[in-house]
Amino acid sequence: MTTYDIIILGGGAAAFAAATKANDLQATALIVNSGLPLGGTCVNVGCVPSKHLLGIADALEATRHSAFDSVPLGRLNGQFSVRAARNEKDALVEGLRRRNYEQVLESLEHIDLREGRGRIVAPGGVDVDGESFEGRHILVATGARASIPAIPGLADAGYLTNVEALQLDEAPGRLVVIGGGPLGLEFAQIFARFGSHVTVLEALPQIVPKAEPEIAAALGEALEEEGIAIRTGVRIERVQPGPPKTVVCGPQANDRFEADAILVATGIRPNTEDLGLATAGGRLSQAGFVETTDWYQAGQNLWAAGDVAGRMPLETVAAKEGALAVANALEGRRDSLDYDAVPWAVFTSPQLAGVGLTEKESMRRTGYCDCRTVFYSQAPKAMALKDTKGAVKLTIDRESRIRGAYVCGTNAAEIIHEATLAIRHGLTIHDIIDTVHVFPTYSEAIKLAAQAFTRDISVMTCCIG
Repeated sequence: MTTYDIIILGGGAAAFAAATKANDLQATALIVNSGLPLGGTCVNVGCVPSKHLLGIADALEATRHSAFDSVPLGRLNGQFSVRAARNEKDALVEGLRRRNYEQVLESLEHIDLREGRGRIVAPGGVDVDGESFEGRHILVATGARASIPAIPGLADAGYLTNVEALQLDEAPGRLVVIGGGPLGLEFAQIFARFGSHVTVLEALPQIVPKAEPEIAAALGEALEEEGIAIRTGVRIERVQPGPPKTVVCGPQANDRFEADAILVATGIRPNTEDLGLATAGGRLSQAGFVETTDWYQAGQNLWAAGDVAGRMPLETVAAKEGALAVANALEGRRDSLDYDAVPWAVFTSPQLAGVGLTEKESMRRTGYCDCRTVFYSQAPKAMALKDTKGAVKLTIDRESRIRGAYVCGTNAAEIIHEATLAIRHGLTIHDIIDTVHVFPTYSEAIKLAAQAFTRDISVMTCCIG
C-alpha cells in the first residue's frame, strides 16, 4: 500500500494550491480527482469560460452602441454565432487546462494523480475505486456544484445551470434567470447581448445581496437600461412545464414569466456525498458544508478547504485555503485567511466589486459607521470617456481606517485592489488622500470617495492634492 504525507481529494483550485505547497515543502501528495476534469470549476465551467463569453458579449455590444457622436457604429462581418463563441471558449478552456493544470502537475516531482472516486475508509485511509492508499493527513477539496431550489414543477420543466448554459449553441429566445447574484447576472448579460430576452428573478430585496444597496442599485439600473428585466423580492410558487415554460410568482400567482429556458443560479451545494468523512471525525454543517476550525482542520488528521468548506466560494479563496491547510497540517501551524480583506467582483458591464464591511455589517459588529458615496460622473476620466455609470462607497471606523469599499463601474474589479490593500494594512482615508494618483484614471474614484469625508468634492478642482 502506497503511503503519502497528504492525500488530496479534489482537482480544482484548492487541491492544486495544496499540492503545490506540499511539493514546496518536499512532502509527498496524492491528488484524487473525479467529476470535472483537472482544474475544477474555475477553468472548466466557471471563471474562465464565463469571462471569455462576457468578453465576446462586450465586443458584440461595442458594434451596436457608441458613447461618442463622432464615432459611427460599425457592423458585424456576417451573422454572430453563439456556436462559434462556444467553440472559441472550448478551445481556450482546453488550452488553459493543459497549461495551468496538467503541465503544472507534471512539474511537481512529489505529487501523484489518480483519476477516480476517492472515499475515506479510515483515519488516513482512502479507497480509490478499489485501490487503497494511506496518508498522514487527508485534505477534502472536492468543491461544490449548483444548488437547485425545491420549486414545484422546476425539475419537470427542465432547467440550466452554469454547466449547461456554457454548452448552448443558440441563445434562448426568452430566458428566465432565477437568482440575482454574480453568476446569475453575468449569464443574464451574456445571453441578453447574444439576443435573448432576459428576466432576472431575485428573492431578496436587491440584486447582489452582499453588496452595498447603493452600489447594487447602480448595477441594476445599468442592466435594466440594456433591456434586462430585473424583479427583486420575488417568491416563486411553481414552474409550469409548458411549452412555453412559465415561472409563476407571488402569493396570488399574479406574476407569470414565460421562458424558453430557465437558468438556476441560486448558490452552491458542497460535493460531500459518500466521502466517508465521519470515519475520520469529520462533520457537516446544516447546509452540508464540511465544518472546520479557523485553521481548516476538520477531524483527526482531516482538513478541508475551498468551496466544500463554504466560507467564500471564490477561486482565489479556495487556492489560499488549500495552501494554508497543507502548511498547517504538515508544519503544525494554525494560520488562517483574513476574509475581510478578500475582494470579489461581478464581471458584468459595468462591473461590481467589493471588499470588507458594508455599512450594515459595520453597525452590527461595532455599532459605528461613517460612509461616503461618490459617483463615476464626478470622476474626470469617466467624464472624458462619457462612461459615467457607477458609484463608489467607502466605510470607515472611528479612527478613519477604511473598513469596506464597494464599486460599480468600468474597471471596478481592478481598482478595488487599492481599497483591499488599505483594509489589509489598516490604512486611513488620509493615507489614500495623500497618495498621488495618476490623472485621469478610474481609480481616482477611490481617492474622491476618501476626500468626500473631509471636503465638499462638488466644488473641488480636479487637480487638488
